Amino acid sequence: MNRAEADKATLRLLEVMDTLRRECPWDREQTFDTLRNNTIEETYELADAITDKNMEGIKEELGDLLLHVVFYSKLGEEQGAFDYTDVANGVCDKLIYRHPHVYGDIHADTPEEVKQNWEALKLRKKSRKSGTLGGVPVSLPSMVKAFRIGEKAAATGFDWEKRENVWAKVKEELMEVDAELEAKNTERLADEMGDLFFALINACRLYGIDPEGALERTNKKFIRRFNHVEQRAEQIGKSLREMTLAEMDSYWDEAKREEAAEQK
Repeated sequence: MNRAEADKATLRLLEVMDTLRRECPWDREQTFDTLRNNTIEETYELADAITDKNMEGIKEELGDLLLHVVFYSKLGEEQGAFDYTDVANGVCDKLIYRHPHVYGDIHADTPEEVKQNWEALKLRKKSRKSGTLGGVPVSLPSMVKAFRIGEKAAATGFDWEKRENVWAKVKEELMEVDAELEAKNTERLADEMGDLFFALINACRLYGIDPEGALERTNKKFIRRFNHVEQRAEQIGKSLREMTLAEMDSYWDEAKREEAAEQK
């Protein structure tokens, strides 16, 4: 990366933001609240591009998110609360503080040790009243929130001694789901389903798997195979409702075979 070009591009973006805020009717009307949902949407669009390994898309969506950072910084500047310089310096200070193994005399030889130090330093900075889990954003999607809760708890030592031990918990929760199914207790079943999801998300964490990304890949795989079934139904002049489950399963298996052939 050319630092001079990066500085020039950053200055250009800040100047464009100043101009838009002055001269564009839409941009003049925006507030923290009106931008919030757009920011969430842009974050998901970036996540989609990353899942698809679409580098051009990642570049574009990063630009959109950077625009939001600059936009919020401009709003903060107008209110006399903070500006872009404060935001950039703030994150630099935070990174230096949370990397004592780089900028200080703390030793961390593995990524896991770095994560443990990071969480310990975050907790030290925050109010003791909030506790270890107080920093997990309330508005996070439930799966992401569960993953972060597991990470933060594990950083304090509250975790399985061996990652293989998590499967006993998964089996235990599955048995409890079975019990509530047998009892036909819908409310308790929902609770036990939640416990099972939480255990599986912790299993993902322990095995280095992003549960959100894993589930999204499965979503895409299901959509792709279901679309194949639907297309094959159209080719033989039937709607899906007119097909038997056996017919649909045969086309589903056909889609799986085609995928396997493409991957070879």
